[in-house]
Amino acid sequence: MLKVYNWLDIIQNRLLPATCILCGNPGFGGLDLCLSCHDHLPRNSQHCLCCAEIFEPLITEPMLCGRCVSKQPAFDKAYAPFMYQEEIRYLIAGLKFGKHFKNARLLGSLLAEHLQETQDKPDCIMPVPLHHARYRERGFNQALEIARTVSKILVIPVDASSCLHDKDTPHQTGLSAKKRRQNLRQAFSINRPLRGVRHVAILDDVMTTGSTANALAEALKKAGVSRVDVWVCARA
Repeated sequence: MLKVYNWLDIIQNRLLPATCILCGNPGFGGLDLCLSCHDHLPRNSQHCLCCAEIFEPLITEPMLCGRCVSKQPAFDKAYAPFMYQEEIRYLIAGLKFGKHFKNARLLGSLLAEHLQETQDKPDCIMPVPLHHARYRERGFNQALEIARTVSKILVIPVDASSCLHDKDTPHQTGLSAKKRRQNLRQAFSINRPLRGVRHVAILDDVMTTGSTANALAEALKKAGVSRVDVWVCARA
């Protein structure tokens, strides 16, 4: 199967050479992104060691944010290579609301590039599930689309069926952190035993307050998972 995919990649690259989604110039390294746009992406270089919250003003040494100091999240560590600004916001919005699936492949490649440096690989990647009503409305799960590319590059299986989004929560945009936590209380459940799974990476497109990741991490910990990381493309 791997050889078939390799030939498909070769044919696609010959017939449809990589072109930068952001500016239209030729891409590099097989990415639909040029080197100049790659270098100007809004990177999350100064952030909390646990939840990846962006620090403003900038800090001089690694540290935890006040929220993580006062209460440890249910997840162990979050990885968010970019800030939810400018080009990254454009790519995520194009995927979620424009069904531009090439954006998912690019975002997944950029996230995997960042994660290459992580030492411990999880047993599986679990994209944040959508409630079935939201899935019917959108027609796809953007987190799963991004996870497919990360899985292929890092050679880590995707588990998109063990977790259910049971509660049809309203859109979180514009809500306070407290209201987000209330909306997501008991929103997720694990529908089967996670045998042999000790380390899970939750994957999503963007993380704002961390309420979604925290709620899903709580469900995973209750199901017996000992370590839960959060992988997101961007931190708001």
